[in-house]
Amino acid sequence: MLFFGGDYNPEQWSEEVWAEDVALMRQAGVTMVSLGVFAWSHLEPEEGRFEFGWLDRIMDRLHEGGIRVALATPTASPPPWFTLAHPEGLPVTADGVRLTHGSRDTYCVSAPAYRAAARRIATELAGRYARHPALALWHVHNEYGTDCRCDLTASAFRSWLQKKHGDLDTLNESWTTAFWSQRYSEWAQIMPPRATQYLPNPAHVLDFRRFLSDELLAAFAEQRDLLRAAGPQVPVTTNFVQGGWVSVDHARWASEVDLVAVDHYPAAADAEGEAETAFGADLARGWAGGEWLLMETAPNLIYTPGRMHAKEPGRLTRHSLNYVARGSRGAMYFQWRQPRGGAELFHSALVPHAGPDSPVFREAVGLGRALRTLAPYAGGPVDARVAVSWDAPSWWALQGGGLPAADIDYPAAVRQVHRALYRSGVATDFVFPGQEGFEARLAAYRVVFLPHLFLVSDEDAAALRDFVAGGGHLVVGHLSGIADLAGRIRLGGYPGAFRDVLGVRVVEWRPLAPGTTIALDNGDQGIRWSERVETAGAETVVRYAGDVLAGAPAITRNRLGDGVAWYVSPGLGDDDLRRLLDRVTAEAGVAPVLPGLPPEVEAVRRGDLLFLFNHGATPEIVPLPGPGTDALTGRALSGAVTVQPGGVTVWRGE
Repeated sequence: MLFFGGDYNPEQWSEEVWAEDVALMRQAGVTMVSLGVFAWSHLEPEEGRFEFGWLDRIMDRLHEGGIRVALATPTASPPPWFTLAHPEGLPVTADGVRLTHGSRDTYCVSAPAYRAAARRIATELAGRYARHPALALWHVHNEYGTDCRCDLTASAFRSWLQKKHGDLDTLNESWTTAFWSQRYSEWAQIMPPRATQYLPNPAHVLDFRRFLSDELLAAFAEQRDLLRAAGPQVPVTTNFVQGGWVSVDHARWASEVDLVAVDHYPAAADAEGEAETAFGADLARGWAGGEWLLMETAPNLIYTPGRMHAKEPGRLTRHSLNYVARGSRGAMYFQWRQPRGGAELFHSALVPHAGPDSPVFREAVGLGRALRTLAPYAGGPVDARVAVSWDAPSWWALQGGGLPAADIDYPAAVRQVHRALYRSGVATDFVFPGQEGFEARLAAYRVVFLPHLFLVSDEDAAALRDFVAGGGHLVVGHLSGIADLAGRIRLGGYPGAFRDVLGVRVVEWRPLAPGTTIALDNGDQGIRWSERVETAGAETVVRYAGDVLAGAPAITRNRLGDGVAWYVSPGLGDDDLRRLLDRVTAEAGVAPVLPGLPPEVEAVRRGDLLFLFNHGATPEIVPLPGPGTDALTGRALSGAVTVQPGGVTVWRGE
């Protein structure tokens, strides 16, 4: 079964509406809804007094309608009584301001009262519903990521540091506290990073981000273990959110959940929205190491900066099936019914304010039918021979001040590499330096790309060297290999940990001013970044042709053992980068999923299914790998198929 549905908030509606909702869910083919995500004040209206009658009734009603439930613990949004009784449970900003109640996520994860209240409500839900026949999945909390800098957090941070570093001498060495007279002589002197006079210690900030990820994980694990104890047969998850505001290392969290569930909201209304969808799905599959679940996306809107863009007809279906094609076990949305009030009253929904007589609901009915048709065939793997590295700590390290350029953007660098591969039709995975099994995972790939891998351990650097020596093709971008895991610079010249495998040494960074370029001798233009590179055995493929770097190496290629390591010194535009990566993948023997596609058509292979998405405005003829069947319609296919504008064809081979 493929899951199809979304967040359902019956506490916002009368029971007459519930009956209509279940009937509409059956009409649309909904198979699962999330319940109770923000229902704490309805479940526990006063401390220790619980009201489950309404939840009993809707759980039973959904079960009677054949709809499964992902039952949430509502701990992302403590009720007013909690914050009044426990003001120390409210978060404090880096500026020292204690926030007040009035929104979601207003809690301090290190506050004992908050953790106790979260365990209490999770225990009550587990005891009452662990054996309910509608229950398919436990959904703990919602989008973990809340930050706090209070004294309770300070105490928890110090305990975490003691476990990590052991003693203050080790911490002082790791943090380079000899700089600016920051040496600590007692643990009590260490606070969370707070507003300060000038630049904070980057190692201090980096360790705090790691601590916060671990502290949030510990809060999740407390609830998870209570739920598992009550009903070991029910899987437990929480929804990861792909966004820069969260201090969560999702690659590290993935092994702690029974099913990786991800919220993903593309933010571009143009063709970039399709590339963002592919990126989010591939990253989620990487975290999961295989199948995952799209827990939230917007059905009929794209939230572009400052605007809500209504999706064109067919885009809901294309986006949803793209997630499925890239490994999701279905498509879930926020939310089922659009609310009449509240902070997100205009948030996207399957049943909008206009009601079921609306374009989004009509398309949802068709999508539900498509998912039911695909369900028997959609469980296969996505086979990729190319991988891109994703490293949350490197992202965090590059968010600080004092860097050579203010516009260094880690996610943008990773997305650009993925986008170039996406536009060339190359299936792409993600790998995660620092995670258990990293070296073993490399063996699955012919090509690995490292954009902005700023932090790297000696062990991972050695694993990447072995990958190349064993026949792999490695492409390293600037700002990679620069520092150890504590953020201390690797001396002797950049790119530090990768100098030997790349056969280059960088002695000077020359970041470019916004809007300026530097010429390259192959006709391309460097953007954002340039460097003075010295070769130490590497072949120069492209040279700088302008400025004081004229004649200096820009892109190099180094043979090592049976493999090749490339170094890309300048920033490149999308087209220039794509041409380079096409050369690398061709040399490595990696072909597109389906060669010769029209530019507006995307092909994704999952198991026995080949998904063809036409993102353009005209019909496109696509050659097929062989005879087969359209898995959506049952019609026979042979030779080629015409994919309609905005449409999807799913080929299943004979």
